[in-house]
Amino acid sequence: MVSTETRSVILHDLRVRPIQPAEAPRFQQLMQTHHYLGALPKIGETLWYVAIWQTEWVALLSFSAAAWKCAARDRWIGWPYRHQYDRLHLLTNNSRFLILPAWHQPNVASRTLALCQRRLSTDWQECFGHPVVLLETFVDPTRFRGTLYHATNWLYVGDTQGFRRTQHGYSAKAHTPKMVFVYPLHPNARALLARPILEAPYRHGGPTIMLTADQMRLLPACFTTITDPRRAQGRRHSLPSVLALAAGATLCGMRGYKAMADWVQSLGPKARARFGCRLVNGRRVVPSEYVIRDLLIRIAPDQLDRALQRWQATHGESDDSLAIDGKTMCNAINAKGRQTHIMSVVGHQTTTCYTQKKSGPCP
Repeated sequence: MVSTETRSVILHDLRVRPIQPAEAPRFQQLMQTHHYLGALPKIGETLWYVAIWQTEWVALLSFSAAAWKCAARDRWIGWPYRHQYDRLHLLTNNSRFLILPAWHQPNVASRTLALCQRRLSTDWQECFGHPVVLLETFVDPTRFRGTLYHATNWLYVGDTQGFRRTQHGYSAKAHTPKMVFVYPLHPNARALLARPILEAPYRHGGPTIMLTADQMRLLPACFTTITDPRRAQGRRHSLPSVLALAAGATLCGMRGYKAMADWVQSLGPKARARFGCRLVNGRRVVPSEYVIRDLLIRIAPDQLDRALQRWQATHGESDDSLAIDGKTMCNAINAKGRQTHIMSVVGHQTTTCYTQKKSGPCP
């Protein structure tokens, strides 16, 4: 039995640091052996930590990508669904926490977690170029009561619905709901995550949003009145579907034909069906980068502009302010050898383009 004095010394001298690359195999082997969920590979932005007393390993922790959807967490934050995808990088999930067998002593777990919380945002900034402002974790109530998280001032915000993420979406049958806990690393984490526009250093890349299932289904209908400039021969993808995919990619922050094509290729079967993608041998196929670029180059800009304005008027959200943005189109040369310029009016809150004006430079 460890004395109270010895325990106090251990807790005072406990240190937490990230796992070094050479230590990763040992970390994974211990996690696989002693954690009831086993080891977890690094997927996306992930940091592994070890708590050390003198030279001995005491505890292991993993922080990884936040859950794509979590109704209890999302209600607590209060962020708009359409901006959620753009803010998930500011959250991280405490996906594993293991106290090694020889160190099951009072206060070791809470001290370890507290030390991690103090340094996590700084470490994240150093490794991934941005901070994190909110921690989350899921606790299985059939095994634990969340005592550690209660003791370290985490907030219980509700339970999951019990559906698990699978390769093809979510499980058809609900399993045991998990308790959802969150811990703000920023004093105004909720307000920061829900604000219309993120400022540096919280902004990460271009503005992105998420499309709802209904928005995906309704987008193709906006382009049915546009004249297809392509020849009927060899036309494999419908014009409404291609334009809807291009518009969806742009709304979700993709810039450039390659980024659009990559986004389109990443869509799952359900999303492809909603966009009206072509069905071939029971599988939905999407247009290539060439098809998207070829159609967007040929399409009449005024028809496309009117279609997008109709979409905004019917399905868009209101904006409190507008931004005017000008761009010079690379490799777009008119008959006089001058580059084409586009002036756009974009809503701050919705990141929606209300209208565009295309012109050549003044002589």
